[in-house]
Amino acid sequence: MKNLFYLFIILFISSFSFAQTDSITLEDLFIKGKYRTQSIGAVIHLNDGEHYVMKDSSKNIVEYEYVTGSATKVLLSMDDFTEVSKLDAEAIDDYSFSPDEKYLLLGTEGVTLFRYSASYNYLIWDIKNKTLKPLSDKGSQRLATFSPTGDRIAFVRDNNIYIKNLESGSEEQVTKDGAVNKIINGAPDWVYEEEFGFTKGFDWSMDGLKIAYMKFDESKVKEYEFMEYGEPYPTMFKYKYPKPGEENSVVTVWIYDLNKKSTVKVDIGNNTDQYIPRIKWTNDANLLSVIRMNRLQNKAEVLIANAGTGSTKVILTDEDKYYIDKTLDLKFLKDNRFITMSEQDGFKHLYLYDINGKLINQITKGNWEVSSLSGVNEESGILYYTSDETSPIERMQYSIKLDGTDKKRLTEKNGYYFSDYSKNFKYAFVYYNNANSPGEIWLQKTSGEMISLLKENKKFKATMEEKSFVKKEFFTFKTLDGFDLNGWMMKPAVLEPGKKYPVLFYVYGGPGSQMVLDAFGRGDYVWYQMLVKKGYVIACVDNRNTGGRGEEFGKCMYMHLGTKDVEDQVEAAKYIGSMDFVDKDRIGIWGWSGGGYFTLLCLTKGADYFKTGMAVAPVTDWRYYDDIYTERYMRTPKENPDGYKEGNVINYVESLKNKFLIVHGSADDNVHFQNTMDFVDAMITANKYYEMLVYPNRNHFIMGPNTRYHLYKNMTEFLLRNL
Repeated sequence: MKNLFYLFIILFISSFSFAQTDSITLEDLFIKGKYRTQSIGAVIHLNDGEHYVMKDSSKNIVEYEYVTGSATKVLLSMDDFTEVSKLDAEAIDDYSFSPDEKYLLLGTEGVTLFRYSASYNYLIWDIKNKTLKPLSDKGSQRLATFSPTGDRIAFVRDNNIYIKNLESGSEEQVTKDGAVNKIINGAPDWVYEEEFGFTKGFDWSMDGLKIAYMKFDESKVKEYEFMEYGEPYPTMFKYKYPKPGEENSVVTVWIYDLNKKSTVKVDIGNNTDQYIPRIKWTNDANLLSVIRMNRLQNKAEVLIANAGTGSTKVILTDEDKYYIDKTLDLKFLKDNRFITMSEQDGFKHLYLYDINGKLINQITKGNWEVSSLSGVNEESGILYYTSDETSPIERMQYSIKLDGTDKKRLTEKNGYYFSDYSKNFKYAFVYYNNANSPGEIWLQKTSGEMISLLKENKKFKATMEEKSFVKKEFFTFKTLDGFDLNGWMMKPAVLEPGKKYPVLFYVYGGPGSQMVLDAFGRGDYVWYQMLVKKGYVIACVDNRNTGGRGEEFGKCMYMHLGTKDVEDQVEAAKYIGSMDFVDKDRIGIWGWSGGGYFTLLCLTKGADYFKTGMAVAPVTDWRYYDDIYTERYMRTPKENPDGYKEGNVINYVESLKNKFLIVHGSADDNVHFQNTMDFVDAMITANKYYEMLVYPNRNHFIMGPNTRYHLYKNMTEFLLRNL
């Protein structure tokens, strides 16, 4: 008996010790940062093609040699910086080089404006003499950019463009009509920044003698406002936000000549209800490219403007029966041929044109899609790109000649790759991960020979092993109307015979998105591992209308968001619910933003198949979201009233059956709190139960001290109570 007692104690202690080792906590994830992956930070490739620059562990800005990976020079020591500037190392948020690489432009003390934009107090660091001076002493600046000749810096302040002459120290004001919520010069308005993906609305000509810039007249755009709390009298934040069918900013394009001190207006046509998503100088200082897009976003034109007169001609037109899907960037070669991406054959591919818009050749072809253009080595005539040719869920690196011949796959392992090349294309940083590994970063020669392994994530991988992380498994199933849908699943390592497990679906589902990728899931991935240990199965399915599978699959819900795409998620629940280890009566779903929208539709339209759900920052009525995004897929409410009606979650409130949680930040400038408030009001009218979390002064990301921990703790507890 005594021996049995001691054996019991030993087994109890061992099992307790294993449980402690095996446990995953939200404190470790969100507070202690135990599950952070390693990165090398931003890399700047130097002009000589043999050196690169990045910050070291002490925040020093250091030059390294590619061929050895060794540090060769400290360009900015944080000891020197803090002594001269009286700021700490954390004050530097951004940095860039002058064209001759003698100076560093340091963006310090950044203040976030919207999702991607910020203002800084820029400082100029003389690398050789170790001296520091402010770019301007007249207020913070945005988007400071050296001229190609390096003798001037252009920037935006108070919605106007300024030029600092670095030799004379003088500051020239180019525009004078900038005004908050009225006129913006040199930077996009909110909706352009969010949906066309750029923050800088000006560009230097190659000779440094002209600046082309965009002027946004948003005076007729309606304002959205929300309260900011924390003071006895809360303040009101107001900004311009165009919703479907409403007026947009009127955008014009101008060219300022530094020598003549004169400005020319570029002819972009008489229609003001259109978009100008890009301007970019060609390699001829007298020729500016402008992309013009109609409001329906199904026609994009490349205009070439004469810098002296502002006159333009259309050299290329791309039209689509649905919409142009963000294929807007032009890559100009030295001889002014240019590369662009188009879906004209049904898949995203690269095309080569001459400066007159004549097609030279289609570079890539096939029933697969190019994800990104990594770079072009003009000396060898070789182009580098990423694509999903091997599988829609993977991203591999390839090289191909500009004439479309000699295509080579450069990566081997299944997963997700991205490569960043030196300026002479002799070297590359290769970033790799897969669904079950945080991956690696290495430096190699373009020929494939590895120089050094920079980050291996050994600690994270060891933690995964220690915590007995389960594998993410991929699957495909066919819908009733014949669509093959991709999915992934995470389930407990040991399934007890006869036991039925609850399932939590994660959904995003929006047009062009992909959640089913052989890529590492980072933060939520660890949370899912924690839930798996608590006995949950986690699943995710990409419905039709998502990305990576060509135009007909990716755009088939045009004008009908929230219909067949939602039915796909319901079918996925039925499919997984039929598995012998799944409790079909305990299937939940959650999502954020567009995923919150899908969650609410699944809980209403699919109420018989989803027991509960959690919707974070959801869209509930497409009339409330921004016009560029919404009209791209739905047109305007006037043109498509039935589409807006059938896609409006509020219309299905009566179908709600089960408990659910809705979450929103009160200062969400992207998906407005209005969406949640109107949905909640409809639930009250329909006498429906709900639980709600509101995060004061938090935006769409719902970030801040202790915020993510608080959010995920409450979501976890909600699941434990209701699923």
